[in-house]
Amino acid sequence: MHNDFIYSKWNKSLYNEYIEYLISIGDKKLSSFNKKIINTKQEIIGIKIPVLRDIAKKISKGNVDSFLNLVGDTYFEEILVSGFVIGSIKDKDIFLEYFNSFVKNVDNWATCDMCVSSFKIMKKIDFFDFAKTLAFNDFEFISRVGIVIMLDYYVDSNHIEDIIEVVKSIKSSDYYVNMALSWLVSVLFIKFRVITLDLLKQRILPVFVQNKAIQKIRDSYRVSKEDKDMLLLYKYN
Repeated sequence: MHNDFIYSKWNKSLYNEYIEYLISIGDKKLSSFNKKIINTKQEIIGIKIPVLRDIAKKISKGNVDSFLNLVGDTYFEEILVSGFVIGSIKDKDIFLEYFNSFVKNVDNWATCDMCVSSFKIMKKIDFFDFAKTLAFNDFEFISRVGIVIMLDYYVDSNHIEDIIEVVKSIKSSDYYVNMALSWLVSVLFIKFRVITLDLLKQRILPVFVQNKAIQKIRDSYRVSKEDKDMLLLYKYN
């Protein structure tokens, strides 16, 4: 296999060689480190993200369909690359076809957050209602994907009120959903202080989300000391 990864048509043999190549460039120390911070059922080879993005960029110049139709779910890096490749798709229907298969394999925060940030199509086509549907999904990481899509692409004046309603409505016991909600609220405060402060004053969010959001806001260098001190009034003890 030559390492430009640009093929007019992928087949099982080429895909197996590609997986073997990923394994060959794995770093055991990085793999060990990532296993400590990424809770996934998939095997972690240990490859730096810029390397994976470069591989995905090359694959995207060839026959994307034949590649994505062969993607398995064994390796963390395998799923990541497929997400980056899907992020290069410009047609909405084709994007959704592969996205809907991809999202079922997302079982950790890293794949969610890194791949969502790569979905360039969402800068040009409105996926907000789709993101809302995902956010209310019962599966932890599908819900997180929806929340992170809103965070990455729709924190703006056109969507702020809808996002606030979504944040109010999601009641989850899942850690990574609540972490994403907390992260979202902290960004909302920085960009839309008045409406988000009103939300925090109401104390209607789950205790974890309320307190974690306030913690994240207080950690930001973009928030005044006065606001940081004031927000302590709205933490649950």
